[in-house]
Amino acid sequence: MATTEKRDYYEVLGLQRSAALDDIKKAYRKLALKYHPDKNPGDASAEEKFKEAAEAYGVLSDEEKRARYDRFGHQGAGGFGGFDPNQFADFGDILGDLFGFGDIFGNRGGRRGARAARGNDLRYDLTLDFMEAAFGKDVSLNVPRVVSCETCHGSGAKPGTQPVTCTGCGGRGQIRYSQGFFAVSRTCPQCGGAGKVIQDPCVACNGAGRVREEKKIAVKIPAGVDDGSRLRVAGEGESGFSGGPAGDLYVFISVREHPKFTRRDYDIHAEQTISITQAALGGEVETDTIDGAEPLKITAGTQPNQVYRLRGKGVPFIDGNGRGDHYVHVAVKIPTSLSPERRALLEQLAVLDGENPPSEKKMMDKVKEFFS
Repeated sequence: MATTEKRDYYEVLGLQRSAALDDIKKAYRKLALKYHPDKNPGDASAEEKFKEAAEAYGVLSDEEKRARYDRFGHQGAGGFGGFDPNQFADFGDILGDLFGFGDIFGNRGGRRGARAARGNDLRYDLTLDFMEAAFGKDVSLNVPRVVSCETCHGSGAKPGTQPVTCTGCGGRGQIRYSQGFFAVSRTCPQCGGAGKVIQDPCVACNGAGRVREEKKIAVKIPAGVDDGSRLRVAGEGESGFSGGPAGDLYVFISVREHPKFTRRDYDIHAEQTISITQAALGGEVETDTIDGAEPLKITAGTQPNQVYRLRGKGVPFIDGNGRGDHYVHVAVKIPTSLSPERRALLEQLAVLDGENPPSEKKMMDKVKEFFS
């Protein structure tokens, strides 16, 4: 088409001049799907419309070119030169996912031989007891993984032989197809993009270059890990491809509950039951911590649910600098039955408090109410 006969680029894409870049891309994508030569073989009209839409997109998707076009039209600044697929930086990004082509127009470089690639990361789920998580532990993990074949050293070829250049792609790893003005590159089906083929495969790995094994890996679990913690063991994942580095092993930790202790970050919470007389008169009791029994001083007049703190008796910080605290939640034990002697003493206490001694049943309700 001559420059004077060209349609307005906005008209070609069916857009208003105020259209945003996303709208331009969507409009072009729709037309590209409709008029692509692969979908309309032998249709010269569809090919022209495809080229027209691509040219319009190439200008309107570029901020500088669009500004020039909006000001001068097709004649401005010497024109835009017609359709040129190499001018579009993201042309392949727009069409690649539509037609399954790896690289549109072959402008991203062919694959020349198998490229080194990092191996896959692995996950291992480890369950620890409460105390193991608090104080750490050395564990030995049996991890199934894929490693480089020792027989062929990862080449996949029988020892004494080497992979040969693929005849299908000449070692490029891709095959280029041309249809009129349009050219695409696809992964070579013969070598899978490696650029080489194995004629005599290694018997140990059947040409794969890697084998599956189970490896015993020693892992040090640091003190202070908690439920949901994740540890990274560098280089203990699967072997890389074509000499690439190995992946990493990630250990995901879950922690079993403890029958007595509850953990909140690095602090420990536990309940301690004391008697009525200990609550009223005070004293010293032994309370359990993750370090063992510790003395706890009960002050006179301690109330139910009162909390005492033992500093530095919690879980060690994972960085090794200090520890959390241990919190003791007091529960007062109310006797469910009274001997005559104990009942007499409590009745005397009631009188001293200005109360009328109730019946046995009412007395027990009163005591429970007092300490509730």
